[in-house]
Amino acid sequence: MKVLGIMGSPRIGGNSDILLDEALAGAKAMGAEVEKIILDRKKIAGCKDCKKCNETGICVLKDDMHEIQMKILDADAIIHSGPVYFWSMTSQMKAYLDRWCAFFDAQWRWQKTYYPKMKGKRIGLITVCGDPNVHTADPIVHSFKSTVEMTKMNWLGAVMATANEKGEISQNEAAKKQALELGRKAATP
Repeated sequence: MKVLGIMGSPRIGGNSDILLDEALAGAKAMGAEVEKIILDRKKIAGCKDCKKCNETGICVLKDDMHEIQMKILDADAIIHSGPVYFWSMTSQMKAYLDRWCAFFDAQWRWQKTYYPKMKGKRIGLITVCGDPNVHTADPIVHSFKSTVEMTKMNWLGAVMATANEKGEISQNEAAKKQALELGRKAATP
């Protein structure tokens, strides 16, 4: 069992990072092999909508996304984590998610070579926002949940929390517990 954590915040040691570490600890406690990718430390260009990947399944852009794509294919579950920036996901997370286009053909069906590895993959999400109303993150949840539903993957759910200052989430035992449980769920066959 492999659980991949995708950290979409540029703030290392921040609230999204802390909750992702909790989730990965939960997965590891269940016996999963875990890995975390920090998108801000990777070079990921935005999708050019050239549609060449629709035919080949391979993006023409030469950056770190190809390596990440291989890790996605190899994982059993993926937990994404990121803060709310202007009522949406960070630019790092958006560039990453847009580049999932390479997994699909022109009719938005899985590429035949990827389908066996993506079918049934489990996807979870952690969001943190500065607004006391955690539903400020609903647009991010919508993006990921809709992707999962469209592709017939398995939605593990979302942990939605609020925090402002770096590391503040460490005081939120409920959010940490929810993240830990999300990780456990990701690692449960």
